[in-house]
Amino acid sequence: MPALPAGVELFRLRDGDEIELVTASGVRRLDEDGGLLRFIDDGQRAHYLIGDADSGPERPSHATVKFGIVAPHSAFRPHVHGAEHVVLSLGYGSCTLVERGRVVELALPPGHCVRIPAMVPHAFGNRAGRPLVIVAANTGLGLADANYAVDANEATARGWDHVAAELRLLNGVGPAGLSGRERLAAGLRRVARLLEPVGPR
Repeated sequence: MPALPAGVELFRLRDGDEIELVTASGVRRLDEDGGLLRFIDDGQRAHYLIGDADSGPERPSHATVKFGIVAPHSAFRPHVHGAEHVVLSLGYGSCTLVERGRVVELALPPGHCVRIPAMVPHAFGNRAGRPLVIVAANTGLGLADANYAVDANEATARGWDHVAAELRLLNGVGPAGLSGRERLAAGLRRVARLLEPVGPR
């Protein structure tokens, strides 16, 4: 297989949280070489494709796109963002949202993408027993991307009492597990990956 052109990066998402980065220099595992950063909470990780964790406030229009890796059977602490964002689930995820006191849980099987407007309380979760890879894109927020998630305590400190109250509705609400059909589908996906050709090395 010919080497990639200079500057081209190919990402291969293997089982669970294995992310291989292929370049003209060779192949490396991002999840093994410290290429992943903390993502909102301890135990959740990210790799920036566009932008970085210090994407503001000197660059207020700067957007970010990143891989996120969500630990098995876990969820981010409930939060809101000051701008819209889009999340693509590459595994068995969930997104629990609140609208005027109503809690709604969306199942996000592989290939499902959700767009969330600014200031909508939510929490992403991983419904499976394997790490979940997501792709998250955020519009420019005017603050450091590492600090962009506002939880209930921060909302209270800012005087956003209504937002804080809705965020607290999500406290202790964890992601549901997989159905029997989903567990079967996940197994078939793993078999399919063994049969699919592997890109350049």
